[in-house]
Amino acid sequence: MVLPPYGRALASVIPSSARRLSLLHTHTAEALDVAFFDGAAYCPDALSTLDGFLRDFRTGEVTRMDRRLFDGLHALRALANHDAHFEVISAYRSPATNEMLAGRSSGVAKRSLHMQGSAIDVRLTGFRTRRLFDYARQLGLGGVGLYVKSDFIHLDTGRVRFWTG
Repeated sequence: MVLPPYGRALASVIPSSARRLSLLHTHTAEALDVAFFDGAAYCPDALSTLDGFLRDFRTGEVTRMDRRLFDGLHALRALANHDAHFEVISAYRSPATNEMLAGRSSGVAKRSLHMQGSAIDVRLTGFRTRRLFDYARQLGLGGVGLYVKSDFIHLDTGRVRFWTG
């Protein structure tokens, strides 16, 4: 599989060696540590496992997550130089789940990239979320939001933009 296009900052920290992610889902308490790129190609079984892990935990629906998110998280942890797992707050959301959440909060976009498998909300265990936000902005991957009260960042593969909420 060919590497997806990246901004210069992200491309500079994506190694050609193996890439892995260590994740803990805050809502399901599931943990996952998986190598998703073996140095030459993406690992299909690992990608399927990641897709299932990042499912809509409310409905059980699974989608194909944007692989650039995985590379972005791997690069973000490398930039932070902090060997810990990412705590996943939200990843894929079905349209029904997104509509329900948007009805409860003005902070949920009605056409959220979460519904396309192109967004994830995370924090890095033991690392200041504000610093993680600053590093994520340097990657040039897509949208990056900081949610101070809820203590997480939003990362997506849409157009590059930044916000705090």
